[in-house]
Amino acid sequence: MEKKENPGDAYGEMDFFNPVVSQKEKMRGAHVGDQHIRIKPSEHFKTVSPGVVQATERAVMPRSALEHVWFRIKGALIGQVLATEREAHERLTKLKALAVFGSDAISSCAYATEETLLILVVAGNAALGISFYTALAIAILLSIIAFSYRQTIHAYPQGGGSYSVSRENLGQLAGLVAAAALLIDYVLTVSVSIAAGAAAVSSAIVASGYGAQIESLEKLLPHNFNLNVLLSLFFIGLITLGNLRGIREAGSIFAVPTYLFIGSLSLMIGIGLFKAATGTLAPVETPPILKQSEPLAFWLVLRAFSAGAVAMSGTEAISNGVPAFKKPEAINAATTLTVMATLLSAFFLGISFLATRMELVPNHDETIISQIARAVFGTGILYYIFQIATMGILVIAANTAFADFPRLASFLARDDFLPHQFLYRGDRLAFSTGILALGSLGAVLIVVFAGEVSSLIHLYAVGVFLAFTMSNSGMVVRWWKKREENWKTSMVINGIGAVLTFIILVIIILTKFALGAWIIVIAIPAFVILFMGIHRHYQEVKAALRMSVNKIVPRTLKVRVLVIVPSLNYASQRALAFARTISPNLAAVTITFDRANAERLHRELQAYDPQIPHIILEDPYRDFYEPLQRYVEALQQRDPDAHITIVIPEFIVKHWWEKHAIRRPTPRQSDRPLQTLSFGGETDG
Repeated sequence: MEKKENPGDAYGEMDFFNPVVSQKEKMRGAHVGDQHIRIKPSEHFKTVSPGVVQATERAVMPRSALEHVWFRIKGALIGQVLATEREAHERLTKLKALAVFGSDAISSCAYATEETLLILVVAGNAALGISFYTALAIAILLSIIAFSYRQTIHAYPQGGGSYSVSRENLGQLAGLVAAAALLIDYVLTVSVSIAAGAAAVSSAIVASGYGAQIESLEKLLPHNFNLNVLLSLFFIGLITLGNLRGIREAGSIFAVPTYLFIGSLSLMIGIGLFKAATGTLAPVETPPILKQSEPLAFWLVLRAFSAGAVAMSGTEAISNGVPAFKKPEAINAATTLTVMATLLSAFFLGISFLATRMELVPNHDETIISQIARAVFGTGILYYIFQIATMGILVIAANTAFADFPRLASFLARDDFLPHQFLYRGDRLAFSTGILALGSLGAVLIVVFAGEVSSLIHLYAVGVFLAFTMSNSGMVVRWWKKREENWKTSMVINGIGAVLTFIILVIIILTKFALGAWIIVIAIPAFVILFMGIHRHYQEVKAALRMSVNKIVPRTLKVRVLVIVPSLNYASQRALAFARTISPNLAAVTITFDRANAERLHRELQAYDPQIPHIILEDPYRDFYEPLQRYVEALQQRDPDAHITIVIPEFIVKHWWEKHAIRRPTPRQSDRPLQTLSFGGETDG
């Protein structure tokens, strides 16, 4: 029996819905009257398997000239669009991962020793020698934290770090507290690191004799804006752009300053230890004699210990980013963590030893690490290379946060605690929403605190040590429940880590609460409340959409159509024709505040088709959304089983500058059956 096709359909039903074979073209033959059909392969789709059609790169190409311009600009800035299957090729080697996830932790050794000395100076010169022993204690604690996160990496290869550990072993609320602490700490990492690096640059500019010009420029800037803020915003923009290009490319970009710092610092410590062994190590300037204003009490030592423990910030990063590593992910991540912790411990101990050996005293004019570098290298080219490397590592330390914040946000979005936009990857397979959110939040903090590192630093470290405490506590519970091999030893080590990090957390809160830490103490529960609110919303949506025996959907629906008709023209006639196609139960609705025009339209509609009911919805308050929304709700109350479709005619113009804003109603979410908004359209060409 010959198949009959729709007269207007040259394809057949099955071919019509397959875009790969639906492109047919009439071709003329060699002789007059000859004609044949040529099937053109689609440029926009390809068949993967029966019933599965895949879009090609051509399908996402821009259409208009303006879109082409933007496409080229975006391609130049962040690179060409990558297909999803390229994700495996965008993962990080251990060398690049150390630069991406380790720059924050490694950079902290540049200022951790100085933070310890700044606490001890009140007890006089003799107390400064304690800094090496506090560094040794911190190195031991770091080994415990690193061991804990190695176990976390193997136990949670999907990533998530403290969030995953706490949520699984301590409960959902504990997991959200850990996540909130980490997200806040990542934002502060960006602000503090960028502001510190920018301060080094602005200080160098001022020291070069341009102080007067800078002051004149700053007078023209808005409140809270200065050179340091402008430089910070510039650096945040660069790092944001680098990360939008993809995590692998970000690793390539930021590997140079990271390994320059590692190499130059290793050389400095090596030469410094050699000079110390041969008795030739001496400071360039004789350290001043300090007046003792406080005794060397146990509380002071604890404060110094907690101040130096800032060296451990960033240790969490690798456990969050395990999925970004090349296979085998967990093994590569654990190896990178061990290397990072070893380098950090060696650098921190080396700097603390050299500073103690030379009895260096912190001052406002020169950092401790700069004093050590001058004593070891002199003021030659090696010293300036080291200073440039130090500035570079401080600036790109923020990159660790850019690698981890978007990934942790994606985990939270996966579990419905953040908007699902954080789940989606951008053109370069990076979590673009998280990257842009972090850059924006970091920039806001920079502006609010006018780029003052001293003001921002007081907010720092609360989140990271809270996360450490939660992670170690969670691992203790896990060891107790699972009782895997060597569980007793592992549980003791994690228990010690939990206790020590909790003590440091308490000290940090007590000593810095009035200086700004109170903001973080309030912000963490506020974030948790926000997470819970978002989660509640998604749970309500899932409950409304969940299939069950109590929600039986019939094979056909009782459809009633409302066609919004502001005037009778070709577009509205097509909208009415579309409405007749899907249901005989339709009505034209005109929302107006001009009754005379509405009555004239009513007469035109009656002349056009007297069978169509016309409802004039008069609104003397000149609104559109609310009257239509209330009208639909009233109809729904009259017939709860009806499926109401709203059709809005729209004229689609060729060029973007010809567009007129058309306000469209947005139905509110409710517990009633979902409504449908359909849009009928017609082009002008």
